[in-house]
Amino acid sequence: MLKIIMPTIMLLPLTFLSPHKFLWTNTTMYSLLIAAVSLQWLTPTYYPNKGLTPWTSIDQISAPLLVLSCWLLPLMIMASQNHLEQEPINRKRIFLTTLILVQPFILLAFSASELMLFYIAFEATLIPTLILITRWGSQPERLNAGIYLLFYTLASSLPLLIAILHLHNQIGTLYFPMLKLSHHPSTNSWTDLVSSLALLLAFMVKAPLYGLHLWLPKAHVEAPIAGSMLLAALLLKLGGYGIMRITLLINLSSSNLHYPFIILALWGALMTSAICLRQIDLKSLIAYSSVSHMGLVVAAAMIQTQWAFSGAMILMISHGLTSSMLFCLANTNYERTHSRILLLTRGLQPLLPLMATWWLLANLTNMAIPPTTNLMAELTIIIALFNWSSMTILLTGTAILLTASYTLYMLMMTQRGPLPSHITSIQNSSTREHLLMALHMIPMILLIFKPELISGIPM
Repeated sequence: MLKIIMPTIMLLPLTFLSPHKFLWTNTTMYSLLIAAVSLQWLTPTYYPNKGLTPWTSIDQISAPLLVLSCWLLPLMIMASQNHLEQEPINRKRIFLTTLILVQPFILLAFSASELMLFYIAFEATLIPTLILITRWGSQPERLNAGIYLLFYTLASSLPLLIAILHLHNQIGTLYFPMLKLSHHPSTNSWTDLVSSLALLLAFMVKAPLYGLHLWLPKAHVEAPIAGSMLLAALLLKLGGYGIMRITLLINLSSSNLHYPFIILALWGALMTSAICLRQIDLKSLIAYSSVSHMGLVVAAAMIQTQWAFSGAMILMISHGLTSSMLFCLANTNYERTHSRILLLTRGLQPLLPLMATWWLLANLTNMAIPPTTNLMAELTIIIALFNWSSMTILLTGTAILLTASYTLYMLMMTQRGPLPSHITSIQNSSTREHLLMALHMIPMILLIFKPELISGIPM
């Protein structure tokens, strides 16, 4: 574990000491090296936990998410180069510092084997993202978005802290491998109900569950490109990962606590897909689409079967890559036309034909076409939910139809149609952008051939 965390922390002096000329090259290369080393976590082992130290343990649920978070750091650095071009060198260094500071906390949160450390890392990721949104966003509304993000997260995570302390009082340990072994007395008292609700609520806000999702579109729209990629690909996965960890500890079915969450998640998948069809803002559309995808993950994590967990894992990883790629594509449009409104960025296909190819690929993976891992995950989740109750097929089926329709709507609005009259000249797409898209796409294509790596089942 330390052989990844220490180099990640050493990226900070590199940022401050590398000369202006080599700042981007050094940080990108070094973080790509860290990402390459992190692939060792995917090696199959006989033991349930890899790298078992007193404070970290990596198992099949956390290894793919850890590798994903290491992989996205160089991509975030590559994506932010263009809009920081005009800034003085010190500001570039500070931006990179905030970006790199999130990384150790995310790695800690995904690999912590102790609930308290997990809580601390889970909360600490909030501070750099808040700085990213409120300092580096592009419009004055970013302060409003930052306040939404802060207060949603704080109001939901204080009950989580109290519930963790209550759990420690009851059981006497917060160590995950021990918690799985201990049978805690599940009395059907209201304290038990409230404490399990408090344990789940913080992750439901982070995931986000429909109804607690209002901070997400705001934060996405106002964040710079690196902030959007970080939010969509990693911080949402923290919520899903936390739900999958906590549901193993609390007995949901005795108190029927999983019913409202599953209903809300599936209804939210339906509703946010319908909202996507009425969006005029490109980044807002992608943000709502990620709410609908994470709704499936929440619903799957609540019914706690092997199939559902495996589907939720695959969907989290593939959604992380897909939505991150869609945000990068939206950002390339935004940097050329300086507008996120869909009507003002129409008809870009004849101007940027290669970018249109990336758009097509990203939208096809987002709408879960076979043979992508998105399709495998959604099918697994739908079958698991159908096995739990056959009525859910109505909700999930409609949600998938709507997903396909808003994805095609987004593709047609950005690539087809007449060119708006105010676009007279447009920059060519650079090699850096194509490399960025390729580095999102290549893992997705490779994972089609070996999805067991991310399926969350013990290998």
